Parts: sequence; C-alpha cells; structure tokens
Amino acid sequence: MTAAGPPILDRITVRPGLPYFTTVAGEPWTPIGHNDAITWPELAALFRRRDLPAVERHLEWLRAHGVTCIRLMLEYCHHEHRYLEKPVGRFVPNMVRLWDDLFAMLERVGMRVLLTPYDTFFMWIRWRDHPYNRKNGGPCARRSEWLTCPAMREAIRARLAFASDRWGGSPALFAWDLWNEMHPAHGGDDPATAIPFIDDIGSWLRDYERQRHGRANLQTVSVFGPVLIEHTAMAEPIFRHPALDFATTHLYEARTIDAPRDTVAPALAVARLMRAALAETDDARPVFDSEHGPIHSFKDRKRTLPEPFDDEYFRHIQWAHIASGGAGGGMRWPNRHPHVLTPGMRAAQRTLADFLPLIDWTRFRRRNLSEEATVNDPGVAVCACGDDAQALAWLVRRDTLRRDGSVAPAAAPAGIELRIPDLAPGRYTATVVDTRDGSTRACTAVTADGVLVASLPPVVTDYAVAISRTR
Repeated sequence: MTAAGPPILDRITVRPGLPYFTTVAGEPWTPIGHNDAITWPELAALFRRRDLPAVERHLEWLRAHGVTCIRLMLEYCHHEHRYLEKPVGRFVPNMVRLWDDLFAMLERVGMRVLLTPYDTFFMWIRWRDHPYNRKNGGPCARRSEWLTCPAMREAIRARLAFASDRWGGSPALFAWDLWNEMHPAHGGDDPATAIPFIDDIGSWLRDYERQRHGRANLQTVSVFGPVLIEHTAMAEPIFRHPALDFATTHLYEARTIDAPRDTVAPALAVARLMRAALAETDDARPVFDSEHGPIHSFKDRKRTLPEPFDDEYFRHIQWAHIASGGAGGGMRWPNRHPHVLTPGMRAAQRTLADFLPLIDWTRFRRRNLSEEATVNDPGVAVCACGDDAQALAWLVRRDTLRRDGSVAPAAAPAGIELRIPDLAPGRYTATVVDTRDGSTRACTAVTADGVLVASLPPVVTDYAVAISRTR
C-alpha cells in the first residue's frame, strides 16, 4: 500500500523458463495463502451481506500478515444453500452479489484469488442433490461422465463464461484452477479423459477471455497427490499440458502429512514430493502445492491437532515447500475446529513474506538440490534448491524430537557446514533467518568453486538460508 491510497494490483503472469510468478510490470509475486470457503467462519458474513466490514477487516489483517492469495471455489456445496446455479443456468442473485462484494474487497485490500469453478469433492458426495444432476434438471446423468459428457461441457463453459464476464477482468483474479482434484473417476476411470478435457475447456476459456478482456488469465488444474501413485498417466496433463501455465498438486501423503505424529516427517515428505513434482515438469513452469493439511486426523479421526504442534507442523511444511523449489509456502486446508488457520500460522506466513526479498525471484531458475546439498551433522536434515548464482535452503533438527512429536527448543545446538553444488565461482552472502521469529541470525561471506561451502550458526530447531552471489 502507498500513502496515496489503496494498492494498485497488476496482473500476474509467467515467463518462459522462470519457475516463479511476476506481475506484467516484471515485479516478483509469490502466492502466500491458504484455502478458504464462503461458508467458513472468516468469510461467512459475505452471504446476504451480513457483515461486509468485518470481512474486509479480516482481509486487511491477512494482508498485513503477508498473505497475497487465497484459494476459493465458486460454490462450496457442503450444504444446500450456496449453489452458484439453481437450477442449472440460473445464477443465484445472492451468490453473484457475494462474489461481486468479495472481488471489490480483494481489489481494495490488494489480495488475489486462485479460483476454481466447482467443489468437486462435495459435488461427488452430494451428487444426488446437485443441480447439475440430470435427475434435477441438470446436464449430466452420472458422476463418471463429468469430464466427457457433451452437455456437462456446455454447462461448464456457461459457468466459466458467466464468471469470466463478471470477474475475469479483475486484477484480483490470480488464476483459474479449471478443475479441482481431477481424477480418472470423473471420466469413466480413464486417465486419458483428462487431456481432451483440458484441451477443450482450457483452450476455449483462453480464447474467450482474449476476445472479451484482451488477454487471458493464467490456468492450472489441481490433483489429489496420491492419485499420481495409482494413476501415473495423470502426471502428463497435470504437470506437462502445454495449455496450462503452472502446475498445482495437493500433498496429502498417508501417515505423514495427512495424520502427523511429529512435525518433521511431514515436512520431509513435502520436500520429497515437491522434488518429484518438479521432475515431472519439462519447461520450468511454476509448481506449488495448493492444498495440504492433516485431513485424516481431522476428517476421519475427528481430532484437531494441538495448536502449538500444528503451528510447528505448518511452519515446517511451509519452509520445506519453498526450499524444495515450490512457488511460495503451499496452501493449507485448515482442517481445524474452528475451520481457520491459527495466529501462529499467520505469523509464519509473515516471516516467509519478509524473507522473500532475500532472493531475486525474477532471475532464480532453480532446480531441486535436496539430495545433492549436504550438512556435516546427520541429525540435521536439509532441503535446498538453487541455480548458478543463488540458492535457498532450510535446515531442521530431526534428532531432538520430544514425546509430543515437536522439536525440542532447548536442545544443544549443532554447528553446521552446508555444502551446495553447482554454484558458479565467486563471492556469496548467506543470510540465515530464524523461522520462528523472523530474526536474521547471521550473514556470512562464502566462496564457491563448483561447490559452495558455508559455515553457518548452530541449528537449535530450524532455520532458512538465502544465498546470493555478490560478485
């Protein structure tokens, strides 16, 4: 924001060969945020304009904590009262006004939204009641035909056309998530149905927006990460489809991320999964996790993680994600009661936002180096990425876990020598940032000759390191 008034949002874009986002003017932009829903506590007052000032104050508070983007679905059909269309083709006035109000707020506050047109999770579970069900006058007879039914495709185009006409010209729209958690089951259990769907819907929307707005918004398609294990063919449309601008995955690995027993194993799982995700791309497009969290603990076991534990779990995942080469820190699905992120998680996002200027993201053509980077202490794990002039690492103690699964904050510190390969010879600065409070702990000049060697402060719990060439 400036003293002259509210922030002026510039459109977000991608550049060939750069795995991070920029504005059209060339400034770096990083998605820092979370998943929200129009029925959840912090946005619920939008409906019927129950308390618009309270929602705007909340968005301003998020922005002050470094949040740049939230992920939302145009309808969240957990219950019967938030359908965007009912019947199909009739856009519900209260819902349209809700989105009008929200986009106006986002523009005033200076935040953006990653927008997906359908809540496919609850649409699948509650298909019997959904307006798109042919039994209710909708276009599609079965859930297994969502991606292939011609009438369903027409309904999808109509919704996207309405939404794009209404909100597609707003600079608050970061991108379209064309289909939430695309799954072979949506196309008759055939992974091959994904590519023709993206070819059709994505290309149509791009052409439509160019005609209406003079340019097209960015596009992605998300996937429930474990699906890639059973259906490896899904990697092609998700990570390499030429019509998509960036890749998004939902990191819900069983027994680590979805039901954590400690705060380190989930973060190292994120690092491993992000390395695999980056390897699936072939054109250095941005890749990030747009949904993660302790879903099994919360949804199936009916357990909300203790707040101090969850804050550390969140913080560790955030830093493992960005240090592994992901754009931003990932986007948490709250999976808490109440269904919101904690103040500690917001503080962690603020620390990440303050860290970002230490890297020149407009020049950072990273590759994942988590397996190539090393430290001299086996009790410390490292996640890293880099190119020939910059590097980013996150170091965490994995040998000092307490009985509750958190990292002991008073453990004897370990002195560290960090080695990162493939940086060009020259002089570098390493800036160490304490992820717990954002303080800068040290700046060390180091040199590199094929392998950068940095003598760093002791690791008590964890910290992040930004490395940049000075000459």
